Amino acid sequence: MGRKEEEDDGGGDVAAAAAGQQPGSPSAPLRKITLSGGVALIVGSIVGSGIFVSPSGVFEQTGSVGFSLVVWSLSGLFSCLGALCYAELGTVVNRSGGEYAYLLSALGPLPGFLQLWASLVILQPTPLAVMARTFAIYTAKPFFATCNPPDVVVKLLAVVGLGLLTAVNSASVRLAMRVQGVFTWAKIAALVLFIVLGAVSAFTDGVHNMSSAWEGSYSAPNVAMAAYFGLFAFGGWNQLNFVIDELQDPYKNLPRAICIAVPLVTLIYVLVNTAYFIVLTKGEMLSSSEIAVTFGDKKLPLVPGLVPLCVALACFGSINGILFTSSRLFEAGAQNGHLPGVLALRHVHKHTPAPALVITGLLAGVMVVVADVNSLIVYMSQVLWLFVALSVMGVLVLRYTQPDVPRPIRVPLVVPVTFLVVCLSIVIIGAWAEPINTAVGLLITLSGIPVYYLGVVLSKPKWLRRVEVALTKRLQCILLVGE
Repeated sequence: MGRKEEEDDGGGDVAAAAAGQQPGSPSAPLRKITLSGGVALIVGSIVGSGIFVSPSGVFEQTGSVGFSLVVWSLSGLFSCLGALCYAELGTVVNRSGGEYAYLLSALGPLPGFLQLWASLVILQPTPLAVMARTFAIYTAKPFFATCNPPDVVVKLLAVVGLGLLTAVNSASVRLAMRVQGVFTWAKIAALVLFIVLGAVSAFTDGVHNMSSAWEGSYSAPNVAMAAYFGLFAFGGWNQLNFVIDELQDPYKNLPRAICIAVPLVTLIYVLVNTAYFIVLTKGEMLSSSEIAVTFGDKKLPLVPGLVPLCVALACFGSINGILFTSSRLFEAGAQNGHLPGVLALRHVHKHTPAPALVITGLLAGVMVVVADVNSLIVYMSQVLWLFVALSVMGVLVLRYTQPDVPRPIRVPLVVPVTFLVVCLSIVIIGAWAEPINTAVGLLITLSGIPVYYLGVVLSKPKWLRRVEVALTKRLQCILLVGE
C-alpha cells in the first residue's frame, strides 16, 4: 500500500492538530477505523476458539440444557454492561490504552503500571498464544486425520501465523482492518451455517436431546465456573477501547460499535449453542473436548475438513484483532514513560506502531514455544477480571473527582454498580475455588511493584540509559520508525 493511500484520510490530520502534533507525523495515529471496522474488530476479537470449545465446559458445570443457555445469555448481557461502562470511560479518558489508561487517570500511576505490567507478562500474550496454538491445531488437523498433530508442527504453525499477522499489522492499518473484516464475516458465516444445520435437524429429527432441559446443578461454585467458561468465550468486548485514538468520530462510533457488536455476538452464541443441544446428546456434549468437530462429524460427514477450517479462521481473525489492540496498549505505556521509549515510535511511512507490534508478536511466540498455556489461562482469568473491576470502579471515581468533565456517554449509575458487584463476586468465588492459581496470578501482578520503582520512579543507571539509546537507534534503522 503506497504513501498516497496512507495520506488520503484527513481525519488523522485533525486528530494530530488537536493533540499538538504535526499532521502526518509518525507519532500521530491516523483515524482510519470506521464504524464497520470497529464492529468487525469487536466481533472478530470476541469470536475465537471459545464458541467452539467452551459449550462443553458450561454444560459440564451446570448439567442443564436450559440453564446453559441462560448462562450464555447472561454472559452476553454482562459483557454488554461492561462494554457500556467502558464506552463512558473511553469518552472521558479519550486516549488509547484501555484499562491501563483508565486506571492511570482514576487511581494513579502505580495501579496503571501494574495493569500494564500484567498485560505485558500475561494478559496479552496468553490469549494470543492460546489462539495461535488453536489455529495451528485445527489447520494441521486435516493432515493428521488419525492422530493429533505433532507438537513441533503445532508450535511451528502457531509461530508462523503470529509472524504473518505481525507483518500485516506493521504494513498498514487499513490492511489489518481489511483482514479483520474478511475473517470476521467468514466466522459469522460459519456460525450461521451451524445455526441453519441445527434448525434443519430440529424440523427433521425433533428436539429430543433437549428434554428435561432444567435438570442440573445450581450450586454457587458450579455457576461461577460455568460463568468463567461463558465469559471466556466473550473475551474481547473491550478491545475497541485500546485503539480509540484511531477510531473515526469516537464519541458516536464507540457506543454504536459496542451496541451493534456485543448483542449480535450474544444472539449468535445462544443460537449456536441451541444448535449444539439439538444435534448432540448430553453424553456427546460432556465427552467431547472439540464440540464443533463432533457437531460437524454428525451433520457434515461428507466435508470433514470444513469445521476445522472454520475454527482456524475464527482463531486467525481473533489473533489479528488482539495483536492490533495489544500493540496500542504497549505504545501508550511507552508514551507515558512506563515502557522503553522505542515502543512509542511509529513507522515513518505506514504510521503503524511497528516496534510495539514486534514485541507483542515476539512475547506471544515465546509463550507458544515454552509456556504451559493451560495454566496461564487460569492465572490470567483472575487477574483480568480484577483489573476489569478496578477499571469500572474508575467510572465512579472519575464522576466524583472530575464531575465537570464532559461526558458524551453517561450510563445510568446502576450499570457500573451492578457490573462491579457481579465482577467482584466472580473474582471472590473464583479465588475460593482456585486459591493457589489466584495467588500465583496476584504474585505475577505484584512483581511489577519493584519494576515500577526501579525502572520508572528512580533514575536509571547511566549504563542502562546508554544501552537503551543505542538499542533505540538500531531499531529505528531496522524498522524505519521515528518520533
